[in-house]
Amino acid sequence: MRSVVKYFLRGLLLVSPIGVTLYILWATIKWLDALLPLWFPGAGILIMLGSVTVVGYIGSTLIARPILALIEGLLSRLPLINIVYTSLKDLISAFVGDKKKFTSPVLVTLNRESELGKLGFITQTDLAALDMPGKVAVYLPHSYNFSGDLYIVPRENVTPLHSSGASVMKFIVSGGVTHV
Repeated sequence: MRSVVKYFLRGLLLVSPIGVTLYILWATIKWLDALLPLWFPGAGILIMLGSVTVVGYIGSTLIARPILALIEGLLSRLPLINIVYTSLKDLISAFVGDKKKFTSPVLVTLNRESELGKLGFITQTDLAALDMPGKVAVYLPHSYNFSGDLYIVPRENVTPLHSSGASVMKFIVSGGVTHV
């Protein structure tokens, strides 16, 4: 009986990640298809991928840049929309684009006596503009989540890691179970 339970748990370990991934993909496709009632399953995701690619291409042309700058200028003047828009734009550009932010993984020492530390990413190396010289901003992602916390710490409490930002992020998000 112990062997059967062991095989069941091993099978669960193999099947669960695949099943959950396929379910999330299926739910996303179904949701997008519901937005645009089309003739075959998956048409919504194809249209979405194609549309985003076309918008990205158009946004890269010299003709569209002034128009986009004008729209961004207008959005930046609207009180509540400014906060939402710029925050989302900065967050997305931290992961993709030319100004990726999560490329400097670090170990932050939270308690020197117990040597308690947490993995994160430097987002700002100089906080003198906030009247905090000698401090850095470090984003500490949560495990199994898409959120995190921003900590302001003394520069001497931060140890750079010699690993890629993607592998450290994967390690953090997995709760430390993924091999770095």
